[in-house]
Amino acid sequence: QVELVESGGGLVQAGGSLRLSCAASGFPFSSYVMGWFRQAPGTEREFVAAIRWGGGSTLHADSVKGRFTISRDNAKNTVYLQMNSLKPEDTAVYYCAAGRLMTTSEAGYWGWGQGTQVTVSS
Repeated sequence: QVELVESGGGLVQAGGSLRLSCAASGFPFSSYVMGWFRQAPGTEREFVAAIRWGGGSTLHADSVKGRFTISRDNAKNTVYLQMNSLKPEDTAVYYCAAGRLMTTSEAGYWGWGQGTQVTVSS
């Protein structure tokens, strides 16, 4: 069955870096767009970044542009999110999901993982 497992979250000071990973199985990973979303307590889940199946095209939310970078390794069925210059407002649970199209809409993705907590202290 479809499985997405996020890892790499943790506690980091403002200005620090983390790299999140999402290992996928149960579907043809290289044929799908992969996305990262995040959800802070009391807020809606929001788009962070997406990457096309071949990795040649990416999309990043304005709030993370220049600080976060999405990438993928189709040989390892894994998508990454490199997060630099972290801010306290980046604190959230981060989720990965698969999709057919490059979109910022949560409705365009499926197969959500369990999420990984990122906490940025000031």
